[in-house]
Amino acid sequence: MFIVCLIFLGTGIIVGVYLSSDHRGAFSKSDGGDAEIQIAGERAFASESADREPDDSVSLRRTPVVRAVEEVGPAVVNISTEKIVTRHVNPFGGFSNSFSNDLFDRFFDRYYTRNYKQQTLGSGVIIDPRGYILTNDHVILRASEVTVTLPGDEEYDAKIIGADPRFDLAILKIEAGEELPAASTGDSDSLMIGETVIAIGNPFGLSHTVTTGVLSAVNRTIKTQEGKIFNDFIQTDASINPGNSGGPLVILTGEVIGINTIIYENAEGIGFSIPINRAMRAVSELIQFGEIKKTWTGLRVQEMNRALARQFGLSKVQGALVSHVISGSPAARAGIREGDVILEVNGKNLKSADEFMEKTGASIAGETIDILLLRDGNDKNISLRMEALPIDRAEELGRERFGVKVDSITRTYIRRYNLRTDRGVIVLKVDSGSPADEIGITTGDVIRKIGVREIVGIDDYRETAVQAAERESVFMVVQRGSYLYNIRL
Repeated sequence: MFIVCLIFLGTGIIVGVYLSSDHRGAFSKSDGGDAEIQIAGERAFASESADREPDDSVSLRRTPVVRAVEEVGPAVVNISTEKIVTRHVNPFGGFSNSFSNDLFDRFFDRYYTRNYKQQTLGSGVIIDPRGYILTNDHVILRASEVTVTLPGDEEYDAKIIGADPRFDLAILKIEAGEELPAASTGDSDSLMIGETVIAIGNPFGLSHTVTTGVLSAVNRTIKTQEGKIFNDFIQTDASINPGNSGGPLVILTGEVIGINTIIYENAEGIGFSIPINRAMRAVSELIQFGEIKKTWTGLRVQEMNRALARQFGLSKVQGALVSHVISGSPAARAGIREGDVILEVNGKNLKSADEFMEKTGASIAGETIDILLLRDGNDKNISLRMEALPIDRAEELGRERFGVKVDSITRTYIRRYNLRTDRGVIVLKVDSGSPADEIGITTGDVIRKIGVREIVGIDDYRETAVQAAERESVFMVVQRGSYLYNIRL
C-alpha cells in the first residue's frame, strides 16, 4: 500500500512540473487564450528591453520638461521665516463671551498684549552665484529671521538686502563660501500664448514640487484683496499653491521667465507671475538702494467727462486729459503738451486718470512707456522714458504745488511757535495767492500728512511733495496748536 502511494505522489509531481513549464500554452488555451497572448507579450518586451541599452531608455524619458527642471532645479530654494506677532490678550479669556470680548476690546486692548512667533514658508531662486536670491516681498514681510534651505538640505541664515511691496519683490543674500548654481533668465517680452511652462517651488512645505501647464495670458492687471494693483502679470494654469510664492516660472529652454506670486482663491488653474524682465530691472535697485526708486512723469492729468469727450470728438468718455506739464520733466522731454488726451498706455485703452497714475506709478526708472494720445484731432504716438523722483527738486516743486516753504522741526521752532508736536514739517512761509494761502495755512502750522503718507520729517515731505506735483487734488492734514485739520489743495 505504501509503495502504491509513492507511485501516485511521484506521478502528480511530474505532471505538475510538465504543465507549469514549457506547456503553459496548452493550459492557457482552456482560459480562452488571453494568458498565452500576455505571456508572449512579456517575453517580447523582456527580449526588447534586454537588447536596448540603459542609456537609450533614460534619454527616451528625458523630455524637454525634465531637462528644464534639471537645468533650473538646483537654483530653487526653500525660504522659511519667523516673525514676532503681537496680539491682544483678553485677561478674562477663561470666561470669555461676545460681551466680555467687546468690553475688553474697548477698554483694555492697549494694555494687554502678548508676542507670538509665527512661521511662514515660501520659495526663491538663486540669480547670482555669489548667493543673491530673488523672491517675493510678502514671503519675508516683517520677518525677524530668514532661513534658506538649498536642494541638498544645506541651511543658511539669509540677510534681506532689499524689498519693495509695490512690486512684491525682495532680494536675499546667503554666504555659502562657494559659488552657487544660478538660474538662467529668459526674455519675458517674447513669450508665446499656449507654450508649456513649469512652476517649481515648495507648496505647503513640500520641497521642489514641479507642476506644468501652459502660458495662458500676458499683461494681466490684478487687484489683490488688500487693494494693491499689479500690472503686466503673466497668467498660467500651472498649479501654484501657498508656498510656491517666490519660486520660478520656467519655459522648456530651461530659462526663468517669471516669479510666481499670486493665486486666485476659490479658483483652480489660475496663477500669476511677475515677468522676469521687470523683476531683473528691479534687482539692481534693490541691491544698490534696498528699495525700488519711485518714478515720475511730470504730468498732471484730470478725468474726462461727457462734455470734454464731445469737445475732443470722442464717442465715449475715456482717457485722461493733460492739464499741466512740469518743465524739465520726462513728459516735457517726450514732447507731451497741455491739452493732449492720453488714450492708450502700452497698447491698452486708458479708462481714467486714476488708471494712468496707477500704471505709471508701477513703473521702474529706465522703463519706456508707449503712449497713444489725441492732439488737434489726430492720433500721435509718444515714447515716455520713466525717471526716478527728482528729490533735489522737492523744495521747488513743493513751493509750486502748495505755495509753502517748510523746514524740519527743531527745539528752536518748538519754543518760537509753541508747537505741540515734534513730528512733521513746519511751515515757515506761505506765498500770497497760493493754494495754501487760499485755504488758510499760515506760518507756524505743521504739515502732518500728505495723501496717505504720514510726514514724520523732512525726507517724507520731499518725496511726497514731488509726487503731489503730479496730482490735481491733494489731501493734507495740518496741525495748529493741539488741533488737526483735514484740508484739500
